[in-house]
Amino acid sequence: MPGQDAITPPAADGPVIVQCAITGSQPADGRNPNLPRNSNEIADSAVEAWRAGAAMVHIHAREADGTPTSSLERFREIVDRIRATEFDGILNLSTSSAGGITDGPERYECLELEPEVASYDCGTLNFGERIFANPLPFLREMAAAFRERGVRPEIECFEPGHIATALRLRDEGVLEEPLTMQLVLGVVGGSPGTLEQAVHMHSMLPDEVTWFACGIGRSQLPLNLYSLSMGGHLRTGLEDNYYYHRGELAQSNAQLVERLVRLAGETGRPVAGPDEARRLLSLSA
Repeated sequence: MPGQDAITPPAADGPVIVQCAITGSQPADGRNPNLPRNSNEIADSAVEAWRAGAAMVHIHAREADGTPTSSLERFREIVDRIRATEFDGILNLSTSSAGGITDGPERYECLELEPEVASYDCGTLNFGERIFANPLPFLREMAAAFRERGVRPEIECFEPGHIATALRLRDEGVLEEPLTMQLVLGVVGGSPGTLEQAVHMHSMLPDEVTWFACGIGRSQLPLNLYSLSMGGHLRTGLEDNYYYHRGELAQSNAQLVERLVRLAGETGRPVAGPDEARRLLSLSA
């Protein structure tokens, strides 16, 4: 109404990076038959997501039977198949525990494939019914492997304490600036996928951090919209959400990417291509 003070978000009209998380680290449960389940399906889905507008693809590996794995050879199959195409996007490989199957240095053997980016889970939490362990000594060792390989960590923060840990490791010189952070909300055992929690965790980030928001399940789209409006970047994909609408299964990762490309256009933020995304993430073009 005229005369009322307006509450406006900060300007958010710059390019936005769309990242697609292809398959995840949890065993396939059959709820969405379109979830990629082997190396060829994962690679092909990643290329399709890139063609739909994703400048970055986040890759977990699976064995031929669909079992999550940290196997370097399975990662190699996926990466080689992607690189054999015209794909020029950013590869972001997972250093997770493959659903609790692996631990220690085996988790980050995939860095040998020299992706530009890899995930860096910045703290321990209950993850569903299991503990996803990321103690500080392990985080320091893994950061050294990232530096040795010249790979940029995408710092995944599942709750506010993980942000504090990342900033502590930055102050120790373990993590090098500029930092890229992914706010992962909605995992059972982590922070809830609410706008209130997204606002709180976003408020903890230093201004110079490049950040993404990731919502699990039904929180995916609301958190994408929050990130769009607040100058952040976007993550979508079947890893995080099986559905396109309530009760309607997503047909592909590309379908989820295409929706975000449309929404970015509606909000006036151009979708970054791979080279623009590299500039925004301070990667070598």
